[in-house]
Amino acid sequence: MPVSTTTELTKILTSKHDAGKEVTEDNFENIVTRINSEYERTRVQPCEAVGINAAHSIGEPGTQMTMRTFHYAGVAEINVTLGLPRLIEIMDARKEPSTPTMTIFLDPDYRESRDKAREVSWKIEAAPLHEFGDIETDIAEMCVLVQINKEVCKKRKIAVSEVLARAPQKIKDKRHYRDFEVEIDETNGILKFLPKNEESYQNLFQLAEHVRQVIVQGIDDIKRVVVRKENDEYILHTEGSNLKDVFEIDGVDCTRTRTNNISEIASTLGVEAARSAIIYEAFSTLKEQGISVDLRHIMLVADIMCMDGEVKQIGRHGIAGEKESVLSRASFEVTVNHLLDAAVAHEFDELSGVTENVIVGQPILLGTGDVKLMVRRVAPQ
Repeated sequence: MPVSTTTELTKILTSKHDAGKEVTEDNFENIVTRINSEYERTRVQPCEAVGINAAHSIGEPGTQMTMRTFHYAGVAEINVTLGLPRLIEIMDARKEPSTPTMTIFLDPDYRESRDKAREVSWKIEAAPLHEFGDIETDIAEMCVLVQINKEVCKKRKIAVSEVLARAPQKIKDKRHYRDFEVEIDETNGILKFLPKNEESYQNLFQLAEHVRQVIVQGIDDIKRVVVRKENDEYILHTEGSNLKDVFEIDGVDCTRTRTNNISEIASTLGVEAARSAIIYEAFSTLKEQGISVDLRHIMLVADIMCMDGEVKQIGRHGIAGEKESVLSRASFEVTVNHLLDAAVAHEFDELSGVTENVIVGQPILLGTGDVKLMVRRVAPQ
């Protein structure tokens, strides 16, 4: 048994000593022996078909799953895809989940105060310019006028000058719309947008729409944030996901914050973090439906998906389509294409896996099929 495990176990058992339960040396040895025997009993036997076992253990309960969406009740409603559609998303290694969402945990200074949690949420939630004041389209003057409400800026803890400077810059950077001039009156909090083409009403209305929707506070990809109290601390739930930018916000606990976008985790934190996310997401999805699957089956699938250093889907564009065996590839999808390509490339099948041996009617090289008996004929005396 590893040293770290033994010390942890000792700590747990000695803490029970305080509750009046004496743990003697013999008791401790007895517990360790039972743990070791239980561990040996649950190990995989040699020649066990672990892949097929895992596929059965996830696939069969998967047929009992419902197609449903979970609704977060709060200030604004946030929907999260769960059940079978979510499991399919995970196994398909989709670049973008249908309902990207984040669970943002806060640092000790912020997690116990609702006001401080709300301050962090304002830094994260995308706030368009129309939330900070009145926007008018003046057709006579051919301009778009923005009157910033200083009270709103004060409440959301952002300087008026910052809003005035950020809006025109963001339109030019993000929306690739540059056909306008801007006049800033910082004293009165007024922004004046003037289209370069002064005769085109279409240009004016197009500019007005850009001005209304430009994000001046928060992260563009995160549309809504709900602050909820769970287990004596405030946690933020978001609609939309942007792990990299959220990590840069003051007050966010980067060690616990997570997203359901696995490809984003892979690009930001690496393939090991993505593997952990696949295990967590798949296990949580099954558990939420009341389905109990041994974690090791899910771990095996996650390992296969991440073994090449990137997250690959289980399907024909990933794991199943990249197998060495021609017959195994052909048995999954687009059979004729695989066989034709293999014939053209002059490929050879070793018949070493399970699928291809089942197809040709041979015993598989696992379990009892892995054992070969040789009989030595002895000449009669």
